[in-house]
This record gives sequence, C-alpha cells and structure tokens, in this order.
Amino acid sequence: MPRQIRKPSYLLHKATNRARVRIDGRDVYLNGDYRSDESLDHYDRVCREWLLRQDAGRCRLTIDDLAVLYAEHADGYYVKNGEPTSEATNIRVALRPLVKLYGTLRAAEFGPMKLKAVREAMIRDGKVRTSINRMVGRIKRAFRWAVEEELIPADVYTRLTAVAGLRKGRSGATEAEPVKPVPDAWIDAIEPYVSRQVWALVQLQVLTGARPGEVLAMRGCDLNTSGRVWEYIPESHKAEHHGRSRIIFLGPRAQAVVREFLKPDLTAFLFSPAEARAEYQAKRRAARMTPVQPSQRNRSKAEPKKRPGDCYTICSYRQAVVKGCDKAGIPHWHPHQLRHSAATTIRREAGLDTARTVLGHASLNVTEVYAERDSAKAREIMALIG
Repeated sequence: MPRQIRKPSYLLHKATNRARVRIDGRDVYLNGDYRSDESLDHYDRVCREWLLRQDAGRCRLTIDDLAVLYAEHADGYYVKNGEPTSEATNIRVALRPLVKLYGTLRAAEFGPMKLKAVREAMIRDGKVRTSINRMVGRIKRAFRWAVEEELIPADVYTRLTAVAGLRKGRSGATEAEPVKPVPDAWIDAIEPYVSRQVWALVQLQVLTGARPGEVLAMRGCDLNTSGRVWEYIPESHKAEHHGRSRIIFLGPRAQAVVREFLKPDLTAFLFSPAEARAEYQAKRRAARMTPVQPSQRNRSKAEPKKRPGDCYTICSYRQAVVKGCDKAGIPHWHPHQLRHSAATTIRREAGLDTARTVLGHASLNVTEVYAERDSAKAREIMALIG
C-alpha cells in the first residue's frame, strides 16, 4: 500500500508573527499575519501546488488542475497599482475552450494537434483571427509557466511552440474589421447629448491622441503647465511595465478644455461622473416649471444601488458615448476610435515619426532612437493643432 502524502504543517514564526511552511527543505513565509484569512489562503495555495507535484509525479496533473493554478497565478501577477488588470480575465476566457475539450486530460499528454483542435473550436465559435492568435498565445503561456514551476515536463511546452499563428487569408477564421477614425460630423453630433465632462474627454482625445484610460485618470498633479505646451505624465499607462515613459502634449486648445476642470485638490480626478450627475440634477431642478410639493419633499427615496464614482471607467465612458450616439441618431462609435482620428491628423500634418512620438507607439528600442529627436517637433505641431 503506498505511503500517504502528509500535508506540510502550518507553523508560526514568532519574530514576525507570520506563518511559515516547510516545502522541499526550505521555509516559505506566508503573506499576512498568523491565522489571518490572507495567510490561510496562501497556505492552502502553497500546499495545493506542492501536493499536485507530489501526487504520483508530474504526469498526473490534468488540464483542469493546470487551468486553476495558472488562473490563481495570473490574479497575483497581473496587477497594476494594487488593482488587477484585464489580462487575468483574458486568460480565463482563453482557457475555457481548452478546459471544455480536454479538462480531464493529463497536461503532459497535451500536444500540437490537440492545441489545433482547441483553435478550430474557437474558429467555429466565430472568433476573429487576431483574437484567436492571442488566446492561443495565452494557452501556450500557461504551459510555459507550468514548466517553469516543474509541474509538467519541459518538452510539452516545446512541442506547443511549433504551432504557428493563423495567417491572414490562410485560415477559416473571420477577419476583424479595421478600427477607423470617427467622422467629425459624428463626433460633433453627440455634444448636446452627453455631459460636460464626457464632451471634454472626447475633445481631449481628439486633440492629444491619448488613450481613453489616460484621459480618464488625468489629475492636476500630473500636469506640467510651465511651458507653452503643457505636458501630462499619466501616473499609470499601458506600456509602463516595459520601462517606457509616456508624455502627452497639450496644446492651447487642449489647455482650454482642461482649465475648465482644474481643482484646488491636485490629487482629485479632473473628470468626475459624480460631478456630472450633480450638474444634471441641478439643471433639472432649475428647469422645473412648478414648485416641489411638501408631499414630494418629504417622500423618502430609496438609496440607489450604485452611486457615481470620482472617476469614469473605460466602460462607463464608452456607454455614455454610445447613449449619445443613440440620441443623436448616428451609428455607434467608441472612444478608442478617437485615437485613430488624432493619429490620422498628426501623421498628415507632421509625418509618421512625430505621430509615433505623440501617440507613444513603438517598442522601447525604437522609442529611444526617435523620441529625443522628435520631441521638439511634437511640441511644435501640438502647439498648432492641439
């Protein structure tokens, strides 16, 4: 009869009041205080990973087990400024078709043909080619992580790397529609139907080429207003984990938009949905033709389930734009298209290199080559069209 594998003990490290567990001859110190929920959760996760490695060898790990472990790893790894990023959710979405087809299969038995079968299932579900390639890349990354953690043999991941991505026009996958600039008439049409804050966000994107998340997070303390062209340095941006800096240039027209929302509290977000809601309610009260009756004033109102926050999210910003499109009777467009509109204008007026500098595109090496050369030129063009 095989010897039963015992779970490592949960021990107290008195000097730090933290728990520790001895794994493979070394102490692992757990997060949080001794006996706290955070500490116990970390203990369960460490023991589970260890038991999976010990359970009759690495070959017993199933696709289900791998998906659970990698999703837990993603929750802790893909974090920015203390908040989880969307990548953890994207990983879970990518793993679903894998688990659905091969959840009970041993991870060590997964190979290129099975990965292609998962990819074919994505094609049948109607996913676009570029999205499929990204999802398959996340699946490969899960197996690479499992190799790194010694959960599966290294040759499993090596075999999967032989599966090339789908090429345009050479697969049965649907091609995604290219993202196009928004016609100026469609942009102007929503102005009467969105809040003052949302319209300012739209204007800033058109004038600066900033990403939606960058303009949403704008604060007074992030602005350098000393020069003719202001500089906005976001506290956080898309490519910061690659070691890249991000400067958004604000010309005179963009400065005029921002001035209207500057606040004494430099750490406060400039564009607040809570303020937009308060302005909307004040406008309704001012337009009221009849006085409020005592019975209406004394009537108790149920607390709303969700109150507006101090900062728009990308989702709430997009929803506000879509509602404005519906009221204006025009086709839907989304805020990210405004970045394409700005890119088209800047490239036409100043060339490709300056557009790449203004928009913050390209790899770190390419950015280092042309950013210094084009920064002065970028300031000049943004002073004219920003």
